[in-house]
Amino acid sequence: MTDMNNAAWLWAAKTAGAVAGSAISLAYLLPQGRREAAARFAVGVVSGLVFGGTAGVKIAAELGVADLLGRTETLVMGSAAASVLAWWALGFAVKSLERGVGRRFDETRKRDER
Repeated sequence: MTDMNNAAWLWAAKTAGAVAGSAISLAYLLPQGRREAAARFAVGVVSGLVFGGTAGVKIAAELGVADLLGRTETLVMGSAAASVLAWWALGFAVKSLERGVGRRFDETRKRDER
């Protein structure tokens, strides 16, 4: 395991951060079933892997700690943050759409009943 190259360590850091972020989002807001849990976990891991590097650099720059953190720490932090925020953003979008669609459905049904 000591002969892993630098790219492998960075991918391992991204994966660890993404999995940790997904686990946090599952623990913080419990899913209603296995399907929802699997979907949330998958969305979190993929988002963490894709956006982890960029998110880590941005967070470190905004907090002013970019010079104090190594690449691995930055990737873990960014992947975890991207993973957690992906589900919250998705949840917000779903709730907003449900409210809008539900209201329109109720208004149409009331009009039809008249």
